[in-house]
Amino acid sequence: MMKKGWPWTKSLPLTSRLLFSHLVVMVVGVFSLVIISKISSPRFFVLHLERLEDEGVDLIDIRTELVQGFEIAWQRSTLWSVLVGTTAAGGLSYWVSRRIMQGLTDMEQITRQYASGDFEARLPISDIPEINQLGASFNRMADSLQGVETRRRELIGDMTHELRTPLTVVRGYLEQLADGEIEPSADVYRRLAKETKRLERLVNDLQELSKAEAGSLAINIQRVNIRPLLESLVEKFTDQLLEDGPTLLLECPPTLPFVLADLDRTEQILVNLLGNAVRYTIQGTITIHIWVDSKYLWIAVVDTGIGIAPEELPHVFERFWRADTSRDRHSGGTGIGLTISQRLVELQGGKIHVESQKGLGSKFEFSLPLA
Repeated sequence: MMKKGWPWTKSLPLTSRLLFSHLVVMVVGVFSLVIISKISSPRFFVLHLERLEDEGVDLIDIRTELVQGFEIAWQRSTLWSVLVGTTAAGGLSYWVSRRIMQGLTDMEQITRQYASGDFEARLPISDIPEINQLGASFNRMADSLQGVETRRRELIGDMTHELRTPLTVVRGYLEQLADGEIEPSADVYRRLAKETKRLERLVNDLQELSKAEAGSLAINIQRVNIRPLLESLVEKFTDQLLEDGPTLLLECPPTLPFVLADLDRTEQILVNLLGNAVRYTIQGTITIHIWVDSKYLWIAVVDTGIGIAPEELPHVFERFWRADTSRDRHSGGTGIGLTISQRLVELQGGKIHVESQKGLGSKFEFSLPLA
């Protein structure tokens, strides 16, 4: 198979290739015009003279001079046409090549900025539709990369912040024990165990979150009835509530339709939501409310706890977000439960929302598709 094109053009930049290709097309067109005109024009002129002679015009004595004059005029006009046409076509080809290359040059420069760690630059809008589409795709990719980089930095900062507290506590106790400043006791060991358990929960939650966001979390969707799960969770959490604490209620129709869900992951979602409700509700009620629409079964966990301020609601499902940082650090929460819950709901084809008012409680509701 023969290779197309000229091998020497492979070393030329794209601008030169575009300009060269335009010039080749122009030269071929000009040569075609000249050759065809050279062959056909004198013949057509002679035929025209013969037609004039047939009409009675006497051209015998000047016929040769007329033909020669026509050829001279044709040659001069052709020469000027080629010069002007070549100049115009060459200039236009150069201008078009520069326009096409400008977008690609901008993309090269911005790519270099990205390689150096600058994710702020974006490609400008181009007048050429194809270059504009390529630029729009590049800008979308840039937005995605910038978001990934931002989340990566935030995650590293959040992890550092979260790990520092328990590690500082453990190190403090161990140094005091080593220096003999405190006596070994069951209480000290319980505090050390509590902090190490907190570290373990944080690591496990981070691993779960990483799998969920990567889409590699195992989800076993089946046709299930979740009423037994709801009753079991109500009984489990009721046993954990203090006598002067909130009351846990279940508002559920006698019969529920089957849903398409992973029962274990649904339990994980409910444990997270109920755990938060118990953590932030000192008195009052925590209600699990169930209802059904045309496509989904909805589960809402409603409490009368401390609530969430309006400006904080957009951040509820972000990593390490907390409604009450000072309280939650001592209560053992990692601040990742809601982020994991949101991803688990989405992986099961549902939606999750939150409504809340500061001091009046919160309502977390999520849906599961009907079977």
